[in-house]
Amino acid sequence: MSHATPQTLLVRGARVEGQDATDLLIRDGVIAETGSGLSHQGATVVDADGLIALPGLVDLHVHLREPGYEASETILTGSRAAAAGGFTSVFAMPNTSPVADTAGVVEQELALGEAAGYVHVQPIGAVTVGQKGERLAELGAMADSRARVRVFSDDGFCVFDPLIMRRALEYVKAFGGVIAQHAQDPRLTEGAQMNEGAVSAELGLTGWPAVAEESIIARDVLLAEHVGSRLHVCHLSTAGSVDIIRWAKKRGVNVTAEVTPHHLLLTDELVRDYDARFKVNPPLRREEDVLAVREGLADGTIDIVATDHAPHPTEAKACEWAAAANGMVGLESALRVVHHAMVDTGLLDWADVARVMSATPARIGRLDGHGTPVSAGQPATFTLYDPRPSRTFGLADLRGRSTNSPYLGRELPGEVRWTVRAGIPTVVDGAVLDAPGVLS
Repeated sequence: MSHATPQTLLVRGARVEGQDATDLLIRDGVIAETGSGLSHQGATVVDADGLIALPGLVDLHVHLREPGYEASETILTGSRAAAAGGFTSVFAMPNTSPVADTAGVVEQELALGEAAGYVHVQPIGAVTVGQKGERLAELGAMADSRARVRVFSDDGFCVFDPLIMRRALEYVKAFGGVIAQHAQDPRLTEGAQMNEGAVSAELGLTGWPAVAEESIIARDVLLAEHVGSRLHVCHLSTAGSVDIIRWAKKRGVNVTAEVTPHHLLLTDELVRDYDARFKVNPPLRREEDVLAVREGLADGTIDIVATDHAPHPTEAKACEWAAAANGMVGLESALRVVHHAMVDTGLLDWADVARVMSATPARIGRLDGHGTPVSAGQPATFTLYDPRPSRTFGLADLRGRSTNSPYLGRELPGEVRWTVRAGIPTVVDGAVLDAPGVLS
């Protein structure tokens, strides 16, 4: 944890999850009281008139690149980007160098997150040694470590061997863990450059077919059902995938799924200019897929939104399409994109946003004390969001080390005004503090 002391704050007139205005008295890191006309001598008063109070956002899928790839991001810079977006907890994917496949690496990541202090950084452990898909990593040791790892993923690599996948699902049952699968059949996507469809055919680019995702999801929900274990599907992106998850849930399979903000908004039409900011895995899909994943999130088939925040240095994107790296930064823009794609369209309300971006990801990740409601007696971990402004997303909005955002130059609604973690402010009046809790 950071060395900052929780502050006494009096938040006036916040609309908790979009409801009627109320005051929040924050004391000793806890929401001590809620109501109208509250007062407290010596408290820092926060004018929250018109602002929506949401529980601190929880992101189940980020890449912080440390250790090993600090040119793209560090745990400190990624934590600052997360706080700017209203997040108070993030789960860090294991594709580091060395890979987070041992207790030592995940404990190092946890400690670096504590030293930064902006968000809780919860490491995700690799499923297989070196993410190579050949033999299980030290799942039990990572689970028993100080990091208490409960989510395991080979991240950008599909756990393709069904026997390895079955064994992983069986192993994590003992401590309530979950396997988070990157659903991509590697044989069906060899050389793939973008979504397979009309646009890829026109451009002459090798396509990434929807069935490469859907076939792995179908296999894995059946494996999870057979074993009686928990499966989480990362960055679901196709209409067919939504149908499979819906079918699996009706059967009672213990499966959860996430969608990224970019798959809720952007389509493969953007690839026509060969701007590598739009190159991502899984790729941007068709308009029909975007509408299907929105509907899946709205009806509860898809459980959460997760950013898949993937920073890259400029040279990894400022090159020809085929050579460019996959991935987009997304922490600073996520809430604004969900506001635009889901709230402004009437598909979700603010209570739903709290569920899909805070409470449910914390529950899936077994992160106790996070994703808690903004109510008396709960940890003072929340964000204050202004839904009223609408402005162009620009470089000044990016607080991490990389700038590969697909939203640069795009009009987006809203603004994160305050982020508070256990009574310690990390963002004040839209600005990330130089150090958590240190008000100028």
